[in-house]
Amino acid sequence: MHIEVTDKTIDAWTVIKEYENSHPELAGAHGANVVFLGRMRDFNESESVSEMELEHYPGMTEKFLDGIAKKAMQQWDILDVLVVHRVGRIKLADTIVLVTVWAAHRAHAYEANQFIMEALKSKAPFWKKETLTDGKTRWVEKNTPGKVQG
Repeated sequence: MHIEVTDKTIDAWTVIKEYENSHPELAGAHGANVVFLGRMRDFNESESVSEMELEHYPGMTEKFLDGIAKKAMQQWDILDVLVVHRVGRIKLADTIVLVTVWAAHRAHAYEANQFIMEALKSKAPFWKKETLTDGKTRWVEKNTPGKVQG
């Protein structure tokens, strides 16, 4: 299991490949690998957005993400979890979050991945400041409501 919060650009496919290469126990053990990539979009709350500043509380955020991943590993028969979340200045189409789950069977991988992503979006301690296309800025006041399972 690996949890990371970074201000660096996320090259998702490179991150996944490097993780798999450094974890040979995954080779041949998984029949499913479910990947979710969340990207910066150009709108929120019916307004056009040009960029975003994403803040977190170091230590607390990683601990929260670690707890979500551990809960998923307890609830589903999965082999491993990788979560990489971006902070700092984010531009349109940048990857904000990567959630990857390895499992022997697809159902467990799908369900665990969705659980992690929904909990992350609805409860994780991140703060978003959006820059609108007209140059105004605003703090996003609430997390995205999630469909948290389990």
